[in-house]
Amino acid sequence: MSRFVQLHVLTSYPPSNLNRDDTGRPKTALMGGAMRLRLSSQSQKRAWRTSDIFETSLAGNLGTRTKWMGKEVFQELKKSGIAEKPAREWTKAIAARFGKLKSDKKTEKDEDLEIEQLAHFSPEEIAAINALAATCAARGSAPAESELALLSKPRHAVDIAMFGRMLADSPAFNVEAAVQVSHAITVHKAAVEDDYFVAVDDLNDGQEDSGASHIGERGYGAGLFYLYLCVNRELLQENLGGDEALTNKALDALLNAVTRVSPTGMQNSFASRAYASYVLAEKGDQQPRSLAQAFLKPITPYGDQNMLGVAVEAIRTRYKNFDKVYGECAELRYEIDVEAGEGTLPELIAFVQS
Repeated sequence: MSRFVQLHVLTSYPPSNLNRDDTGRPKTALMGGAMRLRLSSQSQKRAWRTSDIFETSLAGNLGTRTKWMGKEVFQELKKSGIAEKPAREWTKAIAARFGKLKSDKKTEKDEDLEIEQLAHFSPEEIAAINALAATCAARGSAPAESELALLSKPRHAVDIAMFGRMLADSPAFNVEAAVQVSHAITVHKAAVEDDYFVAVDDLNDGQEDSGASHIGERGYGAGLFYLYLCVNRELLQENLGGDEALTNKALDALLNAVTRVSPTGMQNSFASRAYASYVLAEKGDQQPRSLAQAFLKPITPYGDQNMLGVAVEAIRTRYKNFDKVYGECAELRYEIDVEAGEGTLPELIAFVQS
């Protein structure tokens, strides 16, 4: 089994605002002296792991990332007939195992049941929490110290195995991510434009006032994005307890999501959903490397040149030149190219899994 799988993905998005900054405008990055549109790795990973593809194909093997697990436990204890004060104390004891609790001096209701940082709970840990809460409710007493050993190394949570977990107060239960994801950037110069829009009141008949009831603007951009992923297959299988079948299911779901799932930002406003137009997959034990350098000089098609075709050739030229300088940087390669109608997603998945 090759240790590393590298994916180089080109996806073209029409006008969109898939990933916003703190001002509500599309995120950008300066690369090669040119401004590019950018999709953060966080926005992409969240879109994949919460997608219908993951939820359907990996049902029962996904974790839950939340600060609010204590609130869930508290409500279950109260439903079981436990009075509010003991339910709150028992809940705090359970929730505190996964992170530092917020101060009980907070004004928001039940905020003292939250932990301060998001924790990624595995299915096994959620089951253990629910079982302990049920046991405490049935016997009417607080959890014993020995029963509060709820943390465990996840072995069935694919999203944790892929993207990792960090517990600042319990580093022994951290999980190193097996899938590294870049920020996607446009292969060409890109500008953030402004969409000026108005809204009209349906009950305004125009007899007294024919103006708009609301005026606003939002930023948007369009472009062809390059995305790079590096999958450590050995680490992924190790994170999943050595389960080869589950590892292959995870890779299947990941490839389907990467090629077919778009970030969710402002989709209702722009309907900017897109499938990948080109994917290069590489396998081998060699030190991984991105091919983003192929786009240090922004692509500028001339004449009848196609932006996608030029970008694909830039990727091919770059990996061939890397091979010439450093020796073979991958043992095997497989491509799907929508423009040329070459390759298939099932064959790509089989290539990555084999």
